[in-house]
Amino acid sequence: MKYNVLNYLIGEGIRSVFKNKKSSIVALMTMCATMFIFGIFFAATQNINGFVNSIKEDQIIQANIKRTATDEEVAQLKENIEKIEGVATVTLRTKEEYLASLKESMKEKAYLFEDYEKNNIFSDAYIITFKNLEQIEEIQAQVAKLDNVNSIADANKEVSILLNVAKGIKIVTFGLLILLIVISVVIISNTIKLTVYARRREISIMKYVGATNNFIRFPFIIEGIIIGIISGALTILLVGGAYNVLMSQMMNSVTLQRMGLELVRFSDMFNLLVTVYLILGIGIGILGSTRSMKKYLEV
Repeated sequence: MKYNVLNYLIGEGIRSVFKNKKSSIVALMTMCATMFIFGIFFAATQNINGFVNSIKEDQIIQANIKRTATDEEVAQLKENIEKIEGVATVTLRTKEEYLASLKESMKEKAYLFEDYEKNNIFSDAYIITFKNLEQIEEIQAQVAKLDNVNSIADANKEVSILLNVAKGIKIVTFGLLILLIVISVVIISNTIKLTVYARRREISIMKYVGATNNFIRFPFIIEGIIIGIISGALTILLVGGAYNVLMSQMMNSVTLQRMGLELVRFSDMFNLLVTVYLILGIGIGILGSTRSMKKYLEV
């Protein structure tokens, strides 16, 4: 396609956007609203993923060993734990090491544990880490069934709650993405249909003189892409502003501080969000415009 022809087709698409201002504005507003909702859930998903990654290395299972277990049984227990699918590392923590850590954590009140030096009531334990946080409950249940395991320290319930929330948000976000695409394609289709209907006579003449379907379709595709890109750009600004306001309020959250969690900065997810919106805007624009032109280009 020659440059002057391409320039003409792009110019026609741009002029069509501004010529049909009312319908274009309606399409922009509706797409911005749907994209904004998706953007909020997208940001929530990024934060949940960040939370999970930040606490992944700190989560362990503590398997307390029976005090009556022999050295051979303790060694065998380690081998059995390592065979469980999903287990990353298994490290022995002796009762002496545990007592020393308690005294160190108590600092000036360490003298309270002096009587335990001669009569240590604690037990040896295996500290277990795992490859995937979602396997924590399953691994814990399997370890509890092994011989010479006296008890299992409860896994962090907050982690389980966080994982369940993460799954829920991911499902909702995916659902919103599908809904966004469907709604936006319909909106852009209807918007461009108005333009196509107004120019139906012109389209008929173009087909009569030999214009190809692609030549006729291209300006409308450009119109759809422009609407999609502008909607994405406006939504980035709206989501960024809303997120920064919300982030400033949540930074002082007692729950986040207690768990040692930090929110993801909008600048850190900006490039990914721009890419997602760019793909959505262009893709939806092409789908919507193609759908709206189908009836008028049928031979």
